[in-house]
Amino acid sequence: MLNIIALILVIIGGLNWGLVAFLQWDLVANLFGGGDMFAMVPRIIYGLVGLAALYMLVTIGTWLKK
Repeated sequence: MLNIIALILVIIGGLNWGLVAFLQWDLVANLFGGGDMFAMVPRIIYGLVGLAALYMLVTIGTWLKK
């Protein structure tokens, strides 16, 4: 289950970076960055995406062996 969650987060992060690169539009910041009350939400999401990427990096070797 953790592998699926990490994969989904990495895909979301990759799509978001693609939008930033090609359209100069940050989907996560636009969805969750409105107002002071939710200012930390995009940072939390970016942090979770980063942790998911590290997790995927560590576990990719076991996936490739299968």
